[in-house]
Amino acid sequence: MNKQLRNWLAVLILSILLVGCQETEKNTAVETDSVQGVKEYTVTDDMGKEVTFEEVPETIVSLQPSNTEILFALGVGDKIVGATEFDTYPEEALEIERVSDSMKFNAERILEINPDVVIAYTTGSEEELKVLEDAGLDVFVIQSALSFEDVYGDIEQLAAVMGVEDKGTDLVDSIKTTIQSVQDKVSGVSDQKHVYFEISPSPEIFTTGKNTFQQEVLSKAKVVNIFGDQEGWIKLSEEDVIKKNPPIILTTVNYVEDPIGEIKARPGWNQLEAVQNNSIFQLDQDIMSRPGPRIGEAVELVAKTVYPEIFE
Repeated sequence: MNKQLRNWLAVLILSILLVGCQETEKNTAVETDSVQGVKEYTVTDDMGKEVTFEEVPETIVSLQPSNTEILFALGVGDKIVGATEFDTYPEEALEIERVSDSMKFNAERILEINPDVVIAYTTGSEEELKVLEDAGLDVFVIQSALSFEDVYGDIEQLAAVMGVEDKGTDLVDSIKTTIQSVQDKVSGVSDQKHVYFEISPSPEIFTTGKNTFQQEVLSKAKVVNIFGDQEGWIKLSEEDVIKKNPPIILTTVNYVEDPIGEIKARPGWNQLEAVQNNSIFQLDQDIMSRPGPRIGEAVELVAKTVYPEIFE
C-alpha cells in the first residue's frame, strides 16, 4: 500500500477509536496569580489535562497539519519551529523544519529544539508524548475533529493557549460567515444532487459517512452522500459503488497518476451514470481533508462543483 495512503488511513482509523475521549465543549484559559505575581493561565486539552503557562509561548512544535493551519490563521504561525511532512499550507509552512510524518515524531529532535509548547495529536502514543512531558516540555493535545463544532473548539483552545482569544473568535465568525453565504446560495435547491465521495482509490477504496466532518461539508453544501447512512470512514468494494450508481463522483485522491482516468478504467464502472456523463471531479485534498480554518472553503468548493450554475 502507498505510504501516504497508509499513513492517512491510519490517522482516520485511530481518530475513530479515540474520538470518545473528545469533549464537545472546549475549555478556555483561566488566569491565576503565580507566586512571583506574574499572571499565569491554564488551558485544558482534549485529554482532560490542565496545562499551565507562565507566559505566552514563543516557540511551538505542531504535530498535525490542521493545527498548523489554525495557528497561521490566528497570526502566530511564525512561532512554529517544528512541523510535519504534510504541513504544506500556507506557503510559509513549507519552510518549517520537519520533525514528524504525522504518525511518528522525532522526540530527540523536538527535545533539542526545546519549544515552549508542543501541540500534539492523539495518534501519537501516550508513551512517546510522556517522553516529552518528562523532559519538562508543555504538551497540549488536540483530538481529531469530527464536526465543525469540534473545529471551532480547536480554534478556541489554540487561541487560548497563544493568548489571542479575540482572534480566535474572529476566525470562527469568519468561517461561519463563509458557510452561511454558501448555504444562502444553495437554499433554493429543491432536488439535491447525490454524490459518491472517494478519499482513497482502488484497491483500498474508502469513502466517508456520518459523524465525520467531511460528511458535514457535504451536507452544508446541500448534496446527498450516497453512503451517508453508514458510520465513519468506510471501506468499499467496487461492486458497492456500482450498485449505488452515483450520478456524480467527487474524489480527493492526488497521489496516483490521473485519478479520474483510474476511476473510469475500473471494471464495470463504465456503466455508472457519473462515468457516462463525465461527471467526475477532483477536489483539493488538503482543503477537503483537514478539519481546520478552511472548512468554509471546503463547503464552497463542493457547492460550486455540484451546482456551478448557482455560482455563475
